[in-house]
Amino acid sequence: MPSNRVVTVRTSADSVSAQELRAGIERIQAEMKVSPEFPAAVEKAAAAAAASPRLPELDRTDLELVTIDPASAMDLDQAMHIERDGDGYVVHYAIADVAAFVTPGDPVDLEAHRRGETLYGADSKVPLHPKVLSEDAASLLPDQVRPALLWTIRVDATGEGGDVTLERALVRSRAKLSYDEVQADLDAGTAGEVFQLLKEVGELRLRREASRGGVSLPLPEQELAEDDGRWRLEFRELHPVEEWNAQISLLTGMAAASLMVYARIGILRVLPPADPRDVQRLHRTARALGIDWPAEQLYPDFIRSLDPSKPAHAAMVVACTRLLRGSGYVAFNGELPEQAQHSALASEYAHVTAPLRRLVDRYALEVCVALCQGTDVPPWVVEAMGALPDTMRDSGRRARQYENAILDLCESMVLAGRVGESFPGVVVDLDDKDERRGSVTIQDPAVEATVVSASDLPLGEDVTVELVSADPASRSVEFRLG
Repeated sequence: MPSNRVVTVRTSADSVSAQELRAGIERIQAEMKVSPEFPAAVEKAAAAAAASPRLPELDRTDLELVTIDPASAMDLDQAMHIERDGDGYVVHYAIADVAAFVTPGDPVDLEAHRRGETLYGADSKVPLHPKVLSEDAASLLPDQVRPALLWTIRVDATGEGGDVTLERALVRSRAKLSYDEVQADLDAGTAGEVFQLLKEVGELRLRREASRGGVSLPLPEQELAEDDGRWRLEFRELHPVEEWNAQISLLTGMAAASLMVYARIGILRVLPPADPRDVQRLHRTARALGIDWPAEQLYPDFIRSLDPSKPAHAAMVVACTRLLRGSGYVAFNGELPEQAQHSALASEYAHVTAPLRRLVDRYALEVCVALCQGTDVPPWVVEAMGALPDTMRDSGRRARQYENAILDLCESMVLAGRVGESFPGVVVDLDDKDERRGSVTIQDPAVEATVVSASDLPLGEDVTVELVSADPASRSVEFRLG
């Protein structure tokens, strides 16, 4: 469940504006010293691994698995099948087996530890693994036999997860489907049974999430669109099937966490309770966006009341990612960590469904398959686990820096032609050292940027601000009050 605010682009590939965007992204990559390219030794090792993976004996190519992803995605981590089981369900969830290709200490492994995770933004990608693996040999592409880690999870009639098994198996996806395709079939009543069951299980899981006080952010994609050389930034409406699909990933992550907590070995994704000051700031952002948030309404209930198909609500969901900034990983072996919960989900949780795109998943999967098969956790996993939280903290910081730089670039390009215009907004934050500087949220376009004033800024109040600069070269936007 990646949290990135992915920005996609709709433009003519050879337009001047598109070229300027690509140049801006290249500058960001150069400044951050990240590259979609890999050293020659890594590419060579990846090609050799792609040609000779370690294949399991178990053959589950009989399962009619499918993948559901954005239409352009090629790094397909997950394939799914759901069937009825009495008044409940059986969920089969196949995850790409990166460890079938990558050997601890080899060039691909060392480079993956250096990168930590795939970086996304504005149709650009800095992948965790070379494409010969991530978009080919290890990806669960349709009609290809692939090594996978196959979860089998029983779900009862209320949506509660039950018995869990995880085993290495050969699988074959039957189809590469997009969210648009699946949602269109569901809306037309022509979707196959597996998608009807995905809807049933997804809705049950969402109700269980609400009952335990959890919330998962339905993060919308932001799209940068060009019309006649002018950019606009808008939110793409999320399809319901995207939330249902995400619930299968969350179900699996919670099952993995339960296995590891019971055995007292593993690595969890954790999040402490929200800082009240951040919640107060979000109340101000809601006011800026014209969204009613009664003081007595709890944060999870407020999130569930949002409709991401509305631009202001979509912007609010993105703003709420502020409450996820304290998230991290904790590794343990023998004694449970003091902080083991993911407070937003109101549950223990682990990342195990995106090993092509996130390093930690490969390790957590190895722990879980060993526990399910009754074998020792491999020494290379145990030895590396202690350093993984720091590795992922650094890669997470880099991913946020990358996505924020991309977003700053996009916002400055959208506003570049509007310097001198006035916009209604609300001051949502103040600089700790100078209350004449802060952040303002405007509604159209939905942008949060720096605002300056000759006097102290009125925190939480409606204001009219003038756009004084919007510079794509420096990726900066600044408003002035008064």
